[in-house]
Amino acid sequence: MTRKTRYQIYGILFQSVCLIANFSALFFLALVMHDVLVDGWEGLSFDFLTGYPSRKPENAGILPAIVGTIYMMLLTAFIAIPTGVGAAIFLEEYSQKALFINFVKLNIQNLAGVPSIVYGILGLTLFVRGFDLEIAGFSLGMGRSLLAGSLTMALVILPIITISTQEALRAVPESFRLAGFGIGMTRWQVIRYQVLPVAMPGILTGVILSLSRAIGESAPLLMIGALAFVAFLPANPMDSFTVLPIQIFNWASRPQKGFHDAAASAIIVLMLLLLIMNAISIIMRAYYNSKLRDLKN
Repeated sequence: MTRKTRYQIYGILFQSVCLIANFSALFFLALVMHDVLVDGWEGLSFDFLTGYPSRKPENAGILPAIVGTIYMMLLTAFIAIPTGVGAAIFLEEYSQKALFINFVKLNIQNLAGVPSIVYGILGLTLFVRGFDLEIAGFSLGMGRSLLAGSLTMALVILPIITISTQEALRAVPESFRLAGFGIGMTRWQVIRYQVLPVAMPGILTGVILSLSRAIGESAPLLMIGALAFVAFLPANPMDSFTVLPIQIFNWASRPQKGFHDAAASAIIVLMLLLLIMNAISIIMRAYYNSKLRDLKN
């Protein structure tokens, strides 16, 4: 058997293993989705979507959890996306090659693998309690508020956004930058008009992945004390809050079957919100891809 034939066999075996792994994952996902739809579809109603939590499963609703989830995702995106993209632009386009910069890049990569519960502990210490410090009798902590939860979730997804943006910027050919400098553009103009439009699809991919992770996280929010029973809507960022993962966890941990069905219905709502959010990001990515194709043509 020649080396070429052996490598072809290895390639076929590797493709087969990948296909089996993909179909296995899809099979088990389909089983889980089937159980969720069977248990939760009948519970979806206007009263369920617009109602408030109740001690009786037949009267339970998820409006505070839906509103809290939307508010938290908006605040998280508002904080994390500009910070992460800005950090990546500085590290890739402005900073010089130095030991300290390499150290920062290495730590950002390490932070992407830190368990989310660790960020919850950090958020509890930094945002909720404010290191137990006081100035003129006022605590620096934000309490168990929506803003504290959003800042904690921003910490969770910040490394992912930064790393994906760095990779997208590195993928832009150097000739694009040199062409901009050649016609007298400043560095910021080159980044704004030459680099970012080309890197935007890759940046949006990282944003999609990071926000998809954030919307389903519950461990950091449990750590900072997000409430499981909220009978009101948050009116400002300093109000107490709950989110869909916390509400689902609360109902699933109860012994009554009615709450288990309500948790399944809430899972369906959470998946719909995730699909809507991802659809918006995919549409934006397709828009920038079309502009990039027009630029190449």
